[in-house]
Amino acid sequence: MSRLVVVSNRVAPVDESKSQAGGLAVAVQEALKSRGGGIWFGWSGDIVDGTDGPPRITESGRITYATLGLTQRDLDEYYNGFANSTLWPLFHYRLDLASFSGRTYAGYQRVNSLFAGKLAALLRPDDMVWVHDYHLIPFAEQLRAMGLSQRMGFYLHTPFPAPEILVALPAHESLVRGLCAYDLVGFQTESDLRCFVHYVKYEAGGSVEELGSGRGCRIRAYGRDLLARAFPISIDTLPLAQLAAQAAESAQTRRLRESLVERALIIGVDRLDYSKGLPQRFEAFQELLDSYPGNRGQVSFMQVAPPSRGDVAEYQAIRRELEALAGHINGRYAEFDWVPIRYLNKSFNRRTLAGFFRHARIGLVTPLRDGMNLVAKEYVACQDPADPGVLVLSRFAGAAKELDAALIVNPYDIRATAENLQRGLTMPLQERRERFEAMMSVLKGNDITHWRRSYVETLAAPLGDAGTAA
Repeated sequence: MSRLVVVSNRVAPVDESKSQAGGLAVAVQEALKSRGGGIWFGWSGDIVDGTDGPPRITESGRITYATLGLTQRDLDEYYNGFANSTLWPLFHYRLDLASFSGRTYAGYQRVNSLFAGKLAALLRPDDMVWVHDYHLIPFAEQLRAMGLSQRMGFYLHTPFPAPEILVALPAHESLVRGLCAYDLVGFQTESDLRCFVHYVKYEAGGSVEELGSGRGCRIRAYGRDLLARAFPISIDTLPLAQLAAQAAESAQTRRLRESLVERALIIGVDRLDYSKGLPQRFEAFQELLDSYPGNRGQVSFMQVAPPSRGDVAEYQAIRRELEALAGHINGRYAEFDWVPIRYLNKSFNRRTLAGFFRHARIGLVTPLRDGMNLVAKEYVACQDPADPGVLVLSRFAGAAKELDAALIVNPYDIRATAENLQRGLTMPLQERRERFEAMMSVLKGNDITHWRRSYVETLAAPLGDAGTAA
């Protein structure tokens, strides 16, 4: 069995417990363990003066964690620059927020070359390399330029934009050429796959063979053959359901329940980001109170939004906008014993959130564009099967393709979103149970273990099945 080498922008702390780790960290660690060990390689999170030395090596069981620091220039150009000021908004259909700079693109390529050079010294001829996310699209191309021919796979955790959006990027051809240096390219949804295929056929002049039955497409472009396929990422479904059942009586959940005084709870949990549709969500809640005044004093909306990328102007702006909206709504509707919106700029651990999800009558997940959105899946998994809540979900989240028993909304349609909130608040128990059972069936069949197994097994398949260099 070939050794697995995982590459990601950040590497989870070696001592991070499974109960606290995110889904990807758990999946990566389990993938490495299932193959008898391997390497997890990436940025340590440290800022250093220089990058001349070898990666820092830490052993934990049979897993080797290999990390390196970045200089401030690297961070500014590669991470804050091209990755998060160009690719992130572009991939989330926000051309108005995307910055196009030759300097940051050069930094992006430079850091990918740096990472590839550092990893190359650690690779064995029969290793299998699995690269994650938009930060590292050129990684395989950099390794190929060094003469390395190992099996290499890539997985994109964000949406992949329609060609009409992607071609606005001056380096779009170089970026897609980099994707085609992999043997397997994985996307969140069939829609993302179609966008990639459309670019390959009509922009790159490549050929595409549909394999059918969810097996993806065999692609030939830029002198290479590869396989492209959708692998919808998921959650650790049953352990999370068990955690939520335990957390239902935790001290934090009891405090929340007591503070609500039998009022219904609508909950949103999102990283503070302009792609999450938070202003529209606040406006939809205001519309709920306006159009259905019986909810005043009877329903509370709690939005958990931990800050992220706080030094970026766009993120500072969204924070100010939300603070103003929350203040306006609370000032207009609040009573001496009821505050409509609880807006929390802080993080909570998985156990606490699981208890909050279980108590919430509605999970409100309305991104303007999202690769998957695991919060939607987590909310469903945390529900009490005997008395489940209702998921109100944006049609622009990848999760909507699987969780079609949710109340699917267009987050730009404020009134329709409010109407679906009202529908969820008044939905009969039997219908709530039926919708919950349908979604849980999906989540049990496609959990995080199924996701990582299906990807790794596809990457490890014989060359004739998964694609090889021309």
